[in-house]
Amino acid sequence: MTSLTRLLGKWREDLAGWAIPDHITSAVTESPWVLPRDVFARRADRLRRAPGGPSYDRERAVLDPPGSVLDVGAGAGAACLPLAGRSTALTVVDTDEGMLGRLADRARAAGLDPRLLQGRWPDVARQADPADLVTCHHVLYNVGDVAPFVTALTANARRLVVAEMTPRHPLVALNDLWLKFHGVRRPVSPTAADLIAILAAMGLAPGHQTWCRPGGRDYTSFDELVDVTRRRLCLPPQRAGEVADALAEGGVDPGRPADPGSPGRDVVTIWWDGAAEGPA
Repeated sequence: MTSLTRLLGKWREDLAGWAIPDHITSAVTESPWVLPRDVFARRADRLRRAPGGPSYDRERAVLDPPGSVLDVGAGAGAACLPLAGRSTALTVVDTDEGMLGRLADRARAAGLDPRLLQGRWPDVARQADPADLVTCHHVLYNVGDVAPFVTALTANARRLVVAEMTPRHPLVALNDLWLKFHGVRRPVSPTAADLIAILAAMGLAPGHQTWCRPGGRDYTSFDELVDVTRRRLCLPPQRAGEVADALAEGGVDPGRPADPGSPGRDVVTIWWDGAAEGPA
């Protein structure tokens, strides 16, 4: 067994460990895999207004001269919209139609006419023309079969691929609450370091930088945060008060609500050269 095979197997097994036991999911009617579209849209707006940090700085530098951008797992555009001033064309990929709609409205307001691809990467990779820059922010912890995903990112980038992720799975921040409410110990792996090792074993020679992103107000109210957290924890609506108490006890400020672990949280910027042919 090669080193890469072992690394990929561990990554896949670690992510599989995040599955929620059936007896917990069957006790509620709402999906725990919450997609808070409005929260993502507010985050995209905030980063569009005040871009910064190593991911943005590296991406902006790569777009000199200006060039095309492909954003995979684009959400509402937090990665690609801050680059609008240097983007000659924009293609965005996401599985969620509602998120793509929010992104399209914001991109057009910024002077771009984005090409929207709804579907899973790399299934739709052949529909996406190669771009000078490929971005993929806060997506890779959702990818069990990471090698073909990364290979397709690389094959569609002429200049560079820039990925961003937290050092550990973002839902690790809820592990104490899972133990409190369900008596379940949740995983702590995989990590960004595991992904970097995979990229190196694939021969991509990745660079990386860990840094701290300032927090921002992405939730309009504490009640909104409580509702999202409650659903993530597979708890019924009548237990919202308990969740609110637990969040406050854990240090969340009801006057400035943010996901546990997100204010001032560390993130990792990872980059590697693209392999698409054509002028870079």
